[in-house]
Amino acid sequence: MISQPSVTMDIDQNRYLPVGGTAMDAIITVAAETGGGARPSGARTAEVIMIDCSGSMGDGKLTAAKAASGVALDTLRDGVEFAIIAGTHTAWMVYPDTPGTVVASAATRSAAKAHIARLRADGGTAMGTWLKLASTVLGNDPGQIRHAILLTDGENEHETPQQFEQALAGCSGRFTCDSRGVGRGWRADDLMKVAGTLLGTADGMKDSAGLAVDFQSIIETAMGKTAAEVALRVWTPTGARIRFLKQMYPKITDLTDRRTAISHRIGDYPTGAWGTESREYHLCVELAPGEPGDELLVARVRVVQDGRELAQGLVEAEWTEDATRSTTINRKVAHYSGQSDLAEAIQEGLSARDAGDLDRATAKLGHAVALATTHGREDTARMLARVVDVVDPVSGTVRLRSHADNRDLDIDSEIAKLSTARTRCLALDDDEDEGR
Repeated sequence: MISQPSVTMDIDQNRYLPVGGTAMDAIITVAAETGGGARPSGARTAEVIMIDCSGSMGDGKLTAAKAASGVALDTLRDGVEFAIIAGTHTAWMVYPDTPGTVVASAATRSAAKAHIARLRADGGTAMGTWLKLASTVLGNDPGQIRHAILLTDGENEHETPQQFEQALAGCSGRFTCDSRGVGRGWRADDLMKVAGTLLGTADGMKDSAGLAVDFQSIIETAMGKTAAEVALRVWTPTGARIRFLKQMYPKITDLTDRRTAISHRIGDYPTGAWGTESREYHLCVELAPGEPGDELLVARVRVVQDGRELAQGLVEAEWTEDATRSTTINRKVAHYSGQSDLAEAIQEGLSARDAGDLDRATAKLGHAVALATTHGREDTARMLARVVDVVDPVSGTVRLRSHADNRDLDIDSEIAKLSTARTRCLALDDDEDEGR
């Protein structure tokens, strides 16, 4: 039995385009109510925890990872299927001892903890190999919610980028995965690829003492998922092209290249499993230019599960010569456009700095400072002020600091957080939402 949630959809946009305008933006808010809390009878869940056991985990991080895994096991509800995988330059089953899962109970949790306690740190890092084993363990049951946690402290150095990409592609659509980095040896790009492809989150921490709380939170969120295989189904008219479709809240996930064609004009975009929650998506559609008074149905967006429609919303356009109408900016569209631009500017700027391209780093980080100032992101502005000397925050005039000035700043952790975490746009009053 597949749990089917009650779903609503709202569309925020300014439907008016100037004559010659070709891009329509809309924010799609989807809210689901599962009605069954965290224990609906129809929700079958499987969980895999992948523990990095490479040699660099030996300085206390593996001890913390073992404890965090124990907390995660205690958080699993009875009846959930689970497995533990150890990863180095290879991957192997910790519990059970053959590829597959066991049902969570007091006895299986205790047995799993005993096996985890015997793990030792030795070897390298090949995350794609770990993920492929997790995929085998979890199988491909469309009615089951399949989730994994990947923990690492190292760079993915024992497989080629092509091998890693191929492994990710093979796992896509089979399960979701939250990836975590601990210490300073891991790379944000690796974990963000896992999060982006497998519809999860990426984050990092210098101190492994926080792993237990983080693992518990991840599992609690996973246990709240009750509806599997939910997708956004988007229809567009002839001549239109989807520039992008991104989930913007509660985390950023670019779905643009994840489209599965239903027909030439209809495609499904996976959203993973749902519980009682709300998510927001940014859709941008490129159109042929219209004449004054022309109207067009730009997109029909549906939430579907196993072919059944759960909710629907429409994105519309009308071309006008009235500048007051066409220049009104919908606040939700403006908010999420700014969020996306800010994350990209920071990621590109910090990456350029690490690569030694100081001119590009200065330009990108200056742009990020201006965006953070405009959008009131004080937390981000404070982080940026440790990387650059801010001359004028409004214009984004900055001077790049040396690495020594911020040697305690965990760049990869900051990139991961800023590239996956989003702040939600506050609900709009009726009289403020002019473009809706």
